[in-house]
Amino acid sequence: MTGPRTGARTGHRSTRPRLPLRARLTLVTTVVFALLGCGLLVLNWLSSRQLIEDNRYLVVPAVDTVPAEMPAPDTTTPPPVPARTLTPATAAEGFQEFQRSVLGELLGRSLLLLLVFTALAALLAWWAGRRSLARLHRVTAAARRIGAGSALDERLALTGPHDEVRELGDTFDAMLDRLDRSFTAQRRFTAHASHELRTPLTLQRTALEIPLAQGRVPADLRPDLRRALDANARTERLIAALLTLARGESEPPARQPADLADAADAALADLAGEARTAGVRIDAAAAPAPVTGEPALLRQVALNLLANAVRHNRPDGTATLTTGTAGDRSFLEVGNTGPVVDPAELPELFEPFRRGAGRRAEGSGLGLAVVRAITANHGGEITAVPRPGGGLTVRVELPRRARDASDM
Repeated sequence: MTGPRTGARTGHRSTRPRLPLRARLTLVTTVVFALLGCGLLVLNWLSSRQLIEDNRYLVVPAVDTVPAEMPAPDTTTPPPVPARTLTPATAAEGFQEFQRSVLGELLGRSLLLLLVFTALAALLAWWAGRRSLARLHRVTAAARRIGAGSALDERLALTGPHDEVRELGDTFDAMLDRLDRSFTAQRRFTAHASHELRTPLTLQRTALEIPLAQGRVPADLRPDLRRALDANARTERLIAALLTLARGESEPPARQPADLADAADAALADLAGEARTAGVRIDAAAAPAPVTGEPALLRQVALNLLANAVRHNRPDGTATLTTGTAGDRSFLEVGNTGPVVDPAELPELFEPFRRGAGRRAEGSGLGLAVVRAITANHGGEITAVPRPGGGLTVRVELPRRARDASDM
């Protein structure tokens, strides 16, 4: 489960842009193929040259030596047309020209074939890299979904050859199994323990209230009993918050059409008296914000946010409550004019039993943790931004429900 976005940069590490793994594999494969092809081309050229030199006698014919005494020419017949005399010098020049022509043609054709096959090698490497890394992309996408607050019951179940990628996927699935079992056991323990504690606390509260109501408690003991009742009430509120947190982190029940505006109206009705007592004015603008979820949990989101805005406010301060739609999402936004909030403290505010510096020690410290759990379980997102003059603006966004006949 991810924490809230704060809008502030917590750190930036400057790194040079790098090619993706697929491009690097393709580049390395292409370079290796080209280098090996060039080496093979050079060896082929040198071997061809050596073979031609070794078989020189097959290309250059032998030249007979001219005899010392020539017979007298026959003057009765006309002399024949003299044939071209092949001398050793002209034969060597012809061989050199033949060798240059053959080796040059061989080099040109080999380079052309090398370029063609290098391009084919690059295409094949790109295709093979895409096939090989496709399952890695599935692992990455699943990790992002789970890290963004998705349920832990999702599994990769990779198919294909039993290679390193398959082993990675199986290891990831095994890790998810262990995490799912651990979180399920933790939530079950919290829910069961909270439920079991409610009964004795109720009995304790009844045992303290009855003597006080009947006036059977000595005057000097009444302050102690009232303090015990206050402690009992705080414990009951803490247990109720723990139950809500465990319920919000568990798999939600069957969802139904709901509206964040209705949740906002319910929160306004519940906190109107407390806001008047605290001297906090609530400005509300509840426009329709249709979503799909559990109405009771969504009302708890609005109630917790507005309660924080009222209780952590300054005298004669203001709290704002707004609902509406933005694109494909519905939102509920609550702000207040409370104390200045350090942006570095925002992630801690959404952790259980954490309070910001300067905040009063009232409440259980679970309000924003419950809001975050319910929001993530409904596929939404929560953001928190400090206000320049003090206070905090918290915005909850949930997937918008498609308009249907019930909205008409």
